[in-house]
Amino acid sequence: MRNFSEALYRVVLTAWIGGLWAVGYLAAPTLFASLGDRQLAGVVAGKLFALIAWMGLGGGAYLLVFLAARWGAAVFRRAVFWLVLAMVLLTAAGHFGIQPLMVQLKADALPRDVMESVFRDRFVAWHGISSIVYLIESLLGLWLAIWAERGLR
Repeated sequence: MRNFSEALYRVVLTAWIGGLWAVGYLAAPTLFASLGDRQLAGVVAGKLFALIAWMGLGGGAYLLVFLAARWGAAVFRRAVFWLVLAMVLLTAAGHFGIQPLMVQLKADALPRDVMESVFRDRFVAWHGISSIVYLIESLLGLWLAIWAERGLR
């Protein structure tokens, strides 16, 4: 069973971190560059970001449980644990805090596009904050990928 849980640890790390980078830095920019309709690109990108957030929350929960089971109370002295926890918290802040605000701004702007409304500046500010949070999470993920084996040793 230990080999399975270790293999799952590696798979979850790979899927979560790879997904973060693939969605944020490949898929979303490609959507905006390829689709003529920026609103449609935003909707599709939003769905992809929501999927990777749910994957991060579920995967992060598994990683935290795995690390706690592996190290017991000593887990709090391990940097890998704190990296995973920081990523989970950033994911939750983005998905449950920032994204709902942006969705509300879009709804408040209807029937106009938010970028053509009085809510434009607020939306741009929150989008910038969301991008910074996502970048920090992505960089922590990169750091975590480098340190991943420390969770097993």
